Amino acid sequence: MASPAISTPLDVHLTKHSDSTRTIFFTSPKLTHLFPRRRKSLSSSISCTSNSKSHSEKSKSLSDQLKPLTATTLSEDHHQQQTHHLSKPKSTWVNPARPRRSVISLERQRKSSHSHNPQLRELRQFAQKLNNSEDDSEAAFMAALEEIPQAPTRENALLILNSLRPWQKTLLFFNWVKTQNSFPMETIFYNVTMKSLRFGRQFELIEELANEMISNEIVLDNITYSTIITCAKRCRLFDKAVVWFERMYTTGVMPDEVTYSAILDVYAQLGKVEEVLGLYERGRASGWKPDAITYSVLGKMFGEAGDFDGIRYVLQEMKSAGVQPNVVVYNTLLEALGKAGKPGLARNLFEELIESGLTPNEKTLTALVKIYGKARWARDAMELWDKMRSNSWPMDLILYNTLLNMCADLGLEEEAEKLFGEMNQSKNSLPDSWSYTAMLNIYGSGGNVEKAMELFDEMSERGVQLNVMGTTCLIQCLGKTKRVDDVVKVFNVAVGKGVRPDDRLCGCLLSVMSLCENVDDENKVLGCLIQANPKMVNLVKLLQEDKPSFEAVKEEFRGVIGKTSIESRRPFCNCLIDICRNGNRHERAHELLYLGTLYGLYPGLHNKTANEWSLDVRSLSVGAAQTALEEWMGTLSRIVQRKEELPELFSAQTGAGNHKYAQGMANSFASHVKKLSVPFKQCEDKAGCFVATREDLMSWVQSKVQSIVTA
Repeated sequence: MASPAISTPLDVHLTKHSDSTRTIFFTSPKLTHLFPRRRKSLSSSISCTSNSKSHSEKSKSLSDQLKPLTATTLSEDHHQQQTHHLSKPKSTWVNPARPRRSVISLERQRKSSHSHNPQLRELRQFAQKLNNSEDDSEAAFMAALEEIPQAPTRENALLILNSLRPWQKTLLFFNWVKTQNSFPMETIFYNVTMKSLRFGRQFELIEELANEMISNEIVLDNITYSTIITCAKRCRLFDKAVVWFERMYTTGVMPDEVTYSAILDVYAQLGKVEEVLGLYERGRASGWKPDAITYSVLGKMFGEAGDFDGIRYVLQEMKSAGVQPNVVVYNTLLEALGKAGKPGLARNLFEELIESGLTPNEKTLTALVKIYGKARWARDAMELWDKMRSNSWPMDLILYNTLLNMCADLGLEEEAEKLFGEMNQSKNSLPDSWSYTAMLNIYGSGGNVEKAMELFDEMSERGVQLNVMGTTCLIQCLGKTKRVDDVVKVFNVAVGKGVRPDDRLCGCLLSVMSLCENVDDENKVLGCLIQANPKMVNLVKLLQEDKPSFEAVKEEFRGVIGKTSIESRRPFCNCLIDICRNGNRHERAHELLYLGTLYGLYPGLHNKTANEWSLDVRSLSVGAAQTALEEWMGTLSRIVQRKEELPELFSAQTGAGNHKYAQGMANSFASHVKKLSVPFKQCEDKAGCFVATREDLMSWVQSKVQSIVTA
């Protein structure tokens, strides 16, 4: 249902500047008192020129009308008028009749009470009977209402309405009471019904009742608006919440602290930082003292935006307001600092939490572990783990799994095994599918095939479901050690247990195929791949043929990549290049690199400045990096031969790899540099960086040309 129209009253002020011109200012009191500090000017000016000029002034000579503008002399009054109209009028709210009102009621509106009924017990038993009825149909409910022990008066109707729990029954009873016409419906009846509907997240029904109140001229009080706004917030209908909040001011109803805090969260969810700050500062100026939850909302808002200054502002405001953060606020601020990339400040905040006498909960520790893992602070993470055990801080399965994933990211195999052993001995945090997946990832990265297969068998014995990520990690581990038969076994078992292959698993199978040393093993992997991605199999077979044209390869490649998730497109192309190089189809590998560059899979591969040209292969596989180096050297050779201008320095970046088990891209690249005899040398002070000067490159090209001529 469409929301009610909101009209904003405008105060009109006329300012007379001269006999011929007057300016009209339109200002909105609602908006100007809400956002006094950060608002843009809401005024607009309209100039109305009087037609009271004489006939002689209108009939100027043609020569006067054709005078150039530079020769025209403006009168002083005219100049003042022009200056005024060019300046933007300041929006002001002036009401001399009464002082400017506050934007918040500092007292929560009390619930309306109903008079004492001596027959309460009988009515409550009847309401309980309605609640416990197994037949939830409307017909059964209406039939049960015929047994109501007393005639529906205002008091007993309110009592039953308050006692009903399912929102459907509350609404049915409310509609039935209206049909009885025993007494006039008041605001309290609508409020009670709306609260029940809010519990069921029935915003459309709540809005219908609100519009019904407006049509019947029943007053919407603070509780009514608060219920509507908070229900819209729970249903994530933030725009609706804003509409009804603005209506409060147009109807003269002041929000209380609960409603004010709720609308702050709504604006924060919408990302309207300026509006949130405007509301917050205006409320503070009205004497409002926000609670810890309000600051939690502000901290979360700034955290989502990664705004560290905003987070610091929240901390300062809490201190100035004398509000002591609780664990919920600390959790929110920790998550915000993690998103802002401030691990050091997160650690300091956590220490402040401990010093304040609070005990961190599972969410606190999980947030901090994620921050340490993302920052690769292994030592701090392990110290935190020791504190958890020594202080007997609460740990749940999510926290354990977060620690395991951090160990997997940092290559901490021994620590992960100890943690996994603790989980097996615990009563409430036994390893689940994600726990095993993390361990499979650790063993897979380290090439520990035997332990990975033991885990796989253990999962089957314990009935732990193998997920697609665990399958991918295990197959990757088996592929690196060329155990193709085990790859096929694991894949078939996983698919048989309901695992649906995704792009990551498909890419893993491609990676295994690029490592195969004979046609039989390639065909075994293709047998798995055809279940995961039949179109990919068609492309692989096309690349293995000698006849297809470049256009045919391009068309098939585009069809496969177009149906692949964005994050898997580059790995797919890398693996296809590796497969071609493994099969001595180097020309196809160069075509695939060109297609990958054409479709934007390798942004930042080539970078140029006035003083340096560089090749960045950190996002490529070993085979793709070798192909990129060959392609780049061929291009540079042609540029030198054409005697085009070159920079002073050339560099190639392979990356060093922070992971304990990171693959040696730099070593493979160095071997290929040596094989091609290109003039790049590895930097001693910067790992994974190869450099060459302009003179080195020109000398290499000349020697290459000379050798061709001599041959």
